[in-house]
Amino acid sequence: MKYQKIDFVEKELSRIVFGTALEPFLKGENVDELLDGILELGVTTIDTARAYQGSEEVIGNWLDARKCRDQVTILTKCGHPDEAGNIRVNAACMWEDLKISQEKLKTDYFDIYLLHRDDENRPVGELVEAFNEMHEQGLIGAFGGSNWTTARIAEANVYAKQHSLIPYTVTSPNFGLAEQVNDVWSGGCTTISGPDHEADRQWCREQHMPVFAYSSLARGLFAGKIKSSERARMAEILDEVTKFGYDCDANFKRLARVEELSAKKGYSISQIAMAWIFCQPMLDMFAICGSTNVLRMKENLAALEIELTENEVQYLDLRTDQ
Repeated sequence: MKYQKIDFVEKELSRIVFGTALEPFLKGENVDELLDGILELGVTTIDTARAYQGSEEVIGNWLDARKCRDQVTILTKCGHPDEAGNIRVNAACMWEDLKISQEKLKTDYFDIYLLHRDDENRPVGELVEAFNEMHEQGLIGAFGGSNWTTARIAEANVYAKQHSLIPYTVTSPNFGLAEQVNDVWSGGCTTISGPDHEADRQWCREQHMPVFAYSSLARGLFAGKIKSSERARMAEILDEVTKFGYDCDANFKRLARVEELSAKKGYSISQIAMAWIFCQPMLDMFAICGSTNVLRMKENLAALEIELTENEVQYLDLRTDQ
């Protein structure tokens, strides 16, 4: 495992982050053995959210049972729309969610705290002020936005600078080799993948902004679950949500090239696709990856050691033909 330090978090973070938007977590099942195995692999950073149903509670139960809070970096999120679709991006909801998450996760602080969505009609200053108050009280470390555009993060950081406050220092958009052609979850989700978002990636580089990339393997499209020749069966092999978000000619051409390089180098599909993420010229790149299989997670960790040439990186992303 490789680790990286980021501002306002005391512990080093594992570059691969364990994502918990998974069925056993959502259903509130006992996942102690799975989390034990993940921690033994050296994956010390865990991604969750108030919106992930039972996830926070089962993680909290595990942290309490194993007494391992000091070994783990917790990233959780607030401000997700409610079941009726009502927008909840405001200071009151941020505080409400924080208190509930503290109870569920059985901890009095979060290493990283993000707004799960944005509301561009909400003045950004209110949100920056709330985050800073939480940080000043020692309740959170780093903070920022999940599914926030780079423009809105920049706006928040201008406000922070003008008012001598701590800025957003973390972003969590969709990012990976696959281009997201439709908003998978709807309701303002963002991506920095694909040719249309080079300016967003460049902004992250220039700002040295840590990127916590979700759906890094395109919900299984680049996890070895489907072959490039099986496009017609995509919804059957994966699901309709993945088909809606990632089904396009370019992504299946990328998948074919991943298969080609996988065979050439002797690595799995997911290892090559994950390695591509870590070969991007971003200083602080973290890939959120979930699995209920510890051995599958161990396989993903090997991607951190795979070196791709610049030409191979460009080839996989269809920027060169050879």
